[in-house]
Amino acid sequence: MSGAGGGRTAPPPARLTEGVTVMAGNDLGSLLGGLLGGGRGAGAGNLLGALLGALGSGGGDSLSGLLQQLQEGGLGAKARSWVGTGENEAVTGAEVAQALPYQELDLVARQAGLSPEQAADQLAVALPEAVDRLTPQGEVPAGSWEDVIAQAGRR
Repeated sequence: MSGAGGGRTAPPPARLTEGVTVMAGNDLGSLLGGLLGGGRGAGAGNLLGALLGALGSGGGDSLSGLLQQLQEGGLGAKARSWVGTGENEAVTGAEVAQALPYQELDLVARQAGLSPEQAADQLAVALPEAVDRLTPQGEVPAGSWEDVIAQAGRR
């Protein structure tokens, strides 16, 4: 018989290059995929999970850290629209690529078997929906990614 986790154990993080760890197998990606709609959102969830793992290696391990990164990268107004309760502003892959650190985007893309441009295009679709679902009251919740996603899943 297996334990509470259904017998599955998370694989260790994959170290892709000096100091940048991306969550392989991706528990965070699985949580995000579920939040984004299961099968349809699984690929986007894994890509987002890998990105968040890469960004988290630099200390930005929360939703507010991601939003700060996007704001510093020029997507402040659009990211605020995703947090707010109104319409989500669309973002392009080129804008996402401009806003995120290239090294992290490149590593995440390689892990997913995509070009950085393809990864940025997929993230441009997934980010607004993910941030919107993680902030249904129009406020950025505090806590780790796992905590924030768990809270959103209970709503």
